[in-house]
Order: sequence, then C-alpha cells, then structure tokens
Amino acid sequence: MSEFTAGRISRTRPYWNAVRRRIVHAMRLRPLVRLVGSLLLAACAAPAPRVAKRAPATGAERVLVVINTRSAASDSVGRYYAKRRGIDPSHIVRLALPLDDEIGDIAFQTGLVSPVRAAIEALPVRIDFIVLTTGVPIRVARKNGYSVDAMLSGMHLAIPPMVGLDSVWLSRYRNPYYNADGPFASDRYGIYLVTRLDCGRVADCLALVDRSIAARPAPGPFYFDAMPPRRGADGYATTNLLLYRAAFRLGQRGVGVQIDTTSGFVAPPAAVMGYVSWGSNDSRFDSTAYHQVRFLPGALAETFVSTSARTFGPVKGGQSRIVDLIAQGVTGVKGYVSEPFTLALANPDILFDRYVRGATLAESFYAASYMVLWKDLVIGDPLCAPYAMFQEPSFAP
Repeated sequence: MSEFTAGRISRTRPYWNAVRRRIVHAMRLRPLVRLVGSLLLAACAAPAPRVAKRAPATGAERVLVVINTRSAASDSVGRYYAKRRGIDPSHIVRLALPLDDEIGDIAFQTGLVSPVRAAIEALPVRIDFIVLTTGVPIRVARKNGYSVDAMLSGMHLAIPPMVGLDSVWLSRYRNPYYNADGPFASDRYGIYLVTRLDCGRVADCLALVDRSIAARPAPGPFYFDAMPPRRGADGYATTNLLLYRAAFRLGQRGVGVQIDTTSGFVAPPAAVMGYVSWGSNDSRFDSTAYHQVRFLPGALAETFVSTSARTFGPVKGGQSRIVDLIAQGVTGVKGYVSEPFTLALANPDILFDRYVRGATLAESFYAASYMVLWKDLVIGDPLCAPYAMFQEPSFAP
C-alpha cells in the first residue's frame, strides 16, 4: 500500500454512512460533540479533485495566492509577491475575510475553503502551493483552535478533527508527505503545501519576498542552540536529540554547522543560513540574544515554542514569537497558533537535509512535519530553493 493511501485510511460507503448516523445521534447530546460532528460531516462530504490537470511548466504555475480584500496590507503583499514571481492573475483569489486572527468554522468553510477549492478546480494546471497573505486569519474556531493553513492544506482529507493523541489518531494524522524524499505534487499526495507571507509590518513581508528571490546556496553556517543532553524518551529528550542528528548530517555533507550545547542561550556570532533553538522554552532564554540573531537570504528557522505564531500583531509578554525572526531577516520559519505538542515540531534533521539537497522551502518544512490538520503554519515563499542548482536526482524536476 502506498504511503498516501495509508495516510488517507480509505473506508467504504457503508462505513461512512454508519459514522454519519452515530454523529447525528451524538449531535443531540452536547455542543462540543455537535461541533466535532459537524466538522466530520463536512470532511466526509468534501470531494477530492476529479479533473486531471496538466503539470505546471513553471514554478509560478504551481502557486495559488489568496488575498483578503478587506486588508490593504494583504492586497499590497499579494500583488507584490505575484509580480516578483510572475504569477498570472488567474492564480490570485480575492476573498472578503474577517480582519481578525480567528475565523469561525462556517466562515472558514464557506468563505475560504469553498472558493479556494473552486479556483483550483477551474484552473487547467495542477496547483501544488497555496500562499496566504498577511490579513488572512491564522486560527479556526476558537482561541486554542486549529491553524487555518493546516486545515486548508488538508481540505481534501476525509478524516475528522483530532480529539486524542493515541497511536490510532496519530496514524490518521500522519502527513502523507512526511519524510518524503522527492518533489511534491498535490495529485500524488492529496494535500496542498500552504505557506503564508505574514509579518508585523508590510515592509517586513515585502523584504521576505525579496530575500527569497535573492537567496543563494551558501555553504552555511547553520546554528543549533540545543539544551544539554539528558537521558529519557520523553518529548523534550527526543526533540533535543534531533538537533544533534541534524548537525551530524549537515556536517557529513560538508556544510558549516555549529551546535551550542552549553546551558546558556547565545546568539550565533554571524548571520546564518539555518537556525533552531528552544526559544523562550530554554531555561536560560535571553530575549536580547534572541533579537540579535541575523540571517542570510534564504535562511530557514524553527523554534521549539508552543505558541510562536499565536499572533503577528503587538503583544505584551508571553512566549517568544517567529514574527521577530521575520523582522530580523529570516526567509522561512515554522510556527504554531496554539499548543501543538512536540510531535508536531519540524524535524531539523529532515528540514535542512532536504533544503540543502535542492527542495523548496515548502517541501522542506512539510517533509519535516509529521502532522496534518493541526496547529502548524509555515512562513515564506514556497518556491524559494537556493540549493536547487545542486539538486540530487530525487529532487530533480
């Protein structure tokens, strides 16, 4: 059985009819079950793409851009990105969405998912990447809800919203592109790779696009601020170990890499091509050092922080955020709109391996991310691929 088929967990029509009957009965019981039931019915009814598409001839043809017409910033960023990447107007969707971090379930389905799906169906070419622009909501339904980006990415997956973290649920929510070792195509994997151009200021978003265009295949440095190693198989120990593995693998490829294993939180001494730290979850976190991190064009980053993408607007206090890294010059970074647990964090061992082998920004982050329909979002131009000129055969077009 292929990875994609296993990820979808195909079921027969009688199975889903039985599920619907159980949901209708449960909807009479309590509001929470009614909410989950309505989302499941929508997921079961969501049609998969049926019309064969021609393969995109250029990177620009792989992209669909979504602009919020109620946001001048969204319009500016979307138009600028489309111009810089040569994206045809037919690949731009303009929607009137709430000017808020959150969007309700019904508004999400009718105001975002349905028109995006219709736009994709209307195009003769296969769409692989969806780019959301600043001003598009980041969270669905409630304060600790799901990521808009993640839910849009998996809009064709006929699986219910997660309500548990046992092995059965985790197998259902395994990203079909996780740990993939070749280029992405939506008709093969059944999802879209959704990224966004979001920031604290429009100027930061435009600079984000410029850095993607200017990115070159620098030999490093890559900088990982690990916590001191400790024994155990908990989420902390396992995730921390991945930093050591990532450093070892990059070193084997001849890439410049530095891993800090001291108990302090230290900024790298020079601009980097890759960065990972525990952010404010580091017991010795230093906000000044965090804001001193600088990046080369094309640099990617991940921070192991639960709410690093909870908002891109002004805040007081709380955990460290990725919006600061965007202002400091990163080109791509992953964040979380609410508690994702360590299992959802981008695996740096996969992330940077794929990137330096020629994968795009979007392919690298999604290959490194285990979950679908969850709390994640990825910042950056999905087409950014500074190492593409050195592609290994597995990532050749």
